[in-house]
Amino acid sequence: MKPSDRSAAEGILFTDEYQLTMAQLYYRMGLHERLAQFDHFFRSYPDYGSHQAGYCINAGLEWLLDWMKGARFRHQDVEYLRGQMGRTGRRIFDDDFLAWLRENGTFDGVTMRAIPEGRVVHPNVPLTVVQGPLAMAQILETSLLNHLNYPTLIATKAARIHESGRGRLLLEFGLRRAQERGANAGARAALIGGADFTSNVGVSHVLGYPPKGTHAHSMVQVFMALGQDELDAFRAYADVYPDDCLLLVDTIDTLESGVPNAIRVFEELRRAGHRPVGIRLDSGDLAYLSIRAAKMLDEAGFPEASIVLSNQLDELVIWQIITQIEKEAPRYGVDPDRLIGRLVYGVGTRLITSQGASALDGVYKLVAVQDGGAWAPAIKLSETPEKTINPGDKHVWRVYDRRGKATADLLGLDDEDPHEMEHILLHHPTEYTTYRTLARDEVSEIEPLLVDVVREGELLYDLPSIEDMRERRHADVERLDSGVKRLINPHIYHVSLTERLWDLKQELIEAVKGDS
Repeated sequence: MKPSDRSAAEGILFTDEYQLTMAQLYYRMGLHERLAQFDHFFRSYPDYGSHQAGYCINAGLEWLLDWMKGARFRHQDVEYLRGQMGRTGRRIFDDDFLAWLRENGTFDGVTMRAIPEGRVVHPNVPLTVVQGPLAMAQILETSLLNHLNYPTLIATKAARIHESGRGRLLLEFGLRRAQERGANAGARAALIGGADFTSNVGVSHVLGYPPKGTHAHSMVQVFMALGQDELDAFRAYADVYPDDCLLLVDTIDTLESGVPNAIRVFEELRRAGHRPVGIRLDSGDLAYLSIRAAKMLDEAGFPEASIVLSNQLDELVIWQIITQIEKEAPRYGVDPDRLIGRLVYGVGTRLITSQGASALDGVYKLVAVQDGGAWAPAIKLSETPEKTINPGDKHVWRVYDRRGKATADLLGLDDEDPHEMEHILLHHPTEYTTYRTLARDEVSEIEPLLVDVVREGELLYDLPSIEDMRERRHADVERLDSGVKRLINPHIYHVSLTERLWDLKQELIEAVKGDS
């Protein structure tokens, strides 16, 4: 692909065709500059089959804003659209509409509120609220979903792996298995969600983190093919990287060759005044091999050497490894807590692809249109009640109970404030008779979640660092009930509506059904 082709594919035309055909329709009807509001949210947590998420971690906003800043209809983009033909040979896009796009086709008129990256988020809660001229707000949909859904999916997976690994060092190793350049967005999201470092050199440089990695089996194979052996390969690596020596020990035989040879090299490094980092295990029964390797390293005088585990890890596999170590390590005279404390997890394919749940069902739905200076709420019905949207211009609050734990996310109308309510009614989004009422003394905090990000194209928001996002994620996860964080069959976290929003939703549903 030529550079000019890539800039066309990844610029303003990084959208679906139907966004453009709808935009031309709005132009024909004189609606293209009417203000509209769209909510971006996801409908359900990732379900990995054998285990499920009970929360998500929001990610992707900064890179979306960066894309929006540079996206505009250039001459070559307009000329490409001018050449599109329908089934009968008639042009799809007319000259007057294309001239309007060339003059006005930017996101400078868009205003956005969003839940910051790194925050815990839940289904049907607006993560991003877009207000702007209808045509351009519509065109934004596809790229917004592309920039936000996948990073949120990967940040969520990373957070679950981080929690399962009890906060031990987590390395993202997925570049080779990722979907092309999505690897960069995925690595960034993994760092937000719980990975400490990534092997991806380019994105590490951009984000200000040192890349991490060891060596491959091929390094040992090269020496063996040239008539030398594993020990020679290890010594060569240690000679080049004496203070960063971490050796992959399973090319031949982990316990009979790899670990003993690594220990010999570590002893040589120690005599020369260097401190070896540790070993990596990439195959076999990782729990058993960790126990045996830890005992060998301990007896050789390297109790602090790290043991990096890799090979198809995810949150469930790591949980199983830790459970096995806790049960079996004492039989070999190994302290399980000390061993678990020296483990490092290198997670690749199953993190970067979110294996088992390959897409987040994030959507972008029209919820209001400005009519005569006021916002007219919009509704979309569905035969599946859960897919009927929550209409209107809204706020989102997180309600914390007496313990300081998050108990519900509350959606309410723009002019509502639960701080002023004597009792807080939490209404189920779809079930008429399901609600609960919280007295004020049952609530320790009510926190607004949406922040102003962009106003008519101007950035209002101080973009947080990765470290800030990590701290925010950690604080949010700590305030979840343990049942919500459970790996398998987590408790359902409540997302609720205020009574006024519930009533508005029912009025619109009845009105639409009556009209039909």
